[in-house]
Amino acid sequence: MAKAQRSEHGEWSSGLMFVLAATGSAVGLGNLWRFPYQVAQNGGAAFVFIYLLCIMLVGLPIIVAEITLGRRGKQSPINSLRSIAMAEGVSRYWTLLGWLGVASGVLILSFYSVVGGWTLYYTAQAFTGAFQGMGVEAASEMFGGLTASPWAVVLWHTLFMLLLFGIVVVGVRDGIQRTVTLLMPMLLVILVLLVGYGMAASGSFNEAALFLFQPDYTAVTPDTFLTALGQAFFTLSLGLGAIMVYGAYLPQNESIPNSAAWIVGMDTATALLAGLAIFPIVFAAGMDAGSGGPGLVFKTLPIVFGEIPFGVILAILFYILLAAAAITSGVSLLEPATAYLTEKGGSRLVGAGSVALVIWLLGIPAALSQNIWSDLKLPGGQGIFGTMEFVSTTIMLPLGGLLIALFSGWFMRSASLAKELGVNPGNTLYLLWLFAVRFIAPLGVILIFLNSLGVFGG
Repeated sequence: MAKAQRSEHGEWSSGLMFVLAATGSAVGLGNLWRFPYQVAQNGGAAFVFIYLLCIMLVGLPIIVAEITLGRRGKQSPINSLRSIAMAEGVSRYWTLLGWLGVASGVLILSFYSVVGGWTLYYTAQAFTGAFQGMGVEAASEMFGGLTASPWAVVLWHTLFMLLLFGIVVVGVRDGIQRTVTLLMPMLLVILVLLVGYGMAASGSFNEAALFLFQPDYTAVTPDTFLTALGQAFFTLSLGLGAIMVYGAYLPQNESIPNSAAWIVGMDTATALLAGLAIFPIVFAAGMDAGSGGPGLVFKTLPIVFGEIPFGVILAILFYILLAAAAITSGVSLLEPATAYLTEKGGSRLVGAGSVALVIWLLGIPAALSQNIWSDLKLPGGQGIFGTMEFVSTTIMLPLGGLLIALFSGWFMRSASLAKELGVNPGNTLYLLWLFAVRFIAPLGVILIFLNSLGVFGG
């Protein structure tokens, strides 16, 4: 295949930098506020085992495929799919898969940046000590006051997008790599510190560990498998073009399977550490873990931080952690479209600026749907924010993941795949991966899609 040996956008300085960047893309807000609660409510250790099985059968095969496509093409998802399709002698319509990934990332970031703005707001509040002595009513008023103010939500959405633009416009090494080099180790250190505090001070660490990890096989139902399957897919940022474009910057001498295994392992470990960090202090304060969603981190935890010893410091650390997770994920969603516009001949400044502007404009209706447009319902009965989330995460993401599995497994030559993966086509592990990406992963994604549509009552 005729392709450049290096991406025109630059490369990661090492495989470790790629792993940190891709893990930063995967570790988002859902890891910190949703996955631990899923574990606790679906059988603890039993759910973790099922989840890991789903990761091995669905998540890992697809992330290996997506990284492979990225490094094979060395360009944005759109141009990578175009050049690979031409080299493999298949329809150029597969380029649409690249467009789907880029469009998914743009749409998701438009409402994700609104939530990212919330994390910046709460980080600022933590530094002022605003949570001290806060009760249930005050916590609800703080969050309600933020989301009810059109000016406030648009302002913080704007600041979040300006922050992402400032990182991406500098470039792969000087911008994205430097950011993840700072934020990812900091994120892990903060998590460990919070877990250490929970072990030493709360007196509820054992209760939290049992809440998370005690096997409860009576809680395991068919829906548990579907929940684990969905988490295994969505947690890795698959189908968005983010992993593909990051794979385009992976040096040729680095092992794709090894890198993918590290990404999966670090993503899972981060989510579990988040549970061990959050639940001990929640239980020590006598609070309910709630639904494990935004209410936990924006309504429950401010009350907790206002009551416990060292609450101001812990609040600052936690909301920096939350903002860091939002930033590293957001950067990976901004990069694919930026890379494509840059490849069209424009400067990185114009490319990143144009994409950031479009996303910012799309995010304004999502922000206003929390307040002045809250009564506006689109076809399907949901508001603007909910509709954007439904279309992107329920339809576009599974479709993208399914097509990645089908294209790499069925339309690329086995010799091309094996060469990019650095293995012999007869290698046993390679053949197992090929079987998984051809048969098991597509079936898993179809089940996720059907469950998201409520076919199984999900």
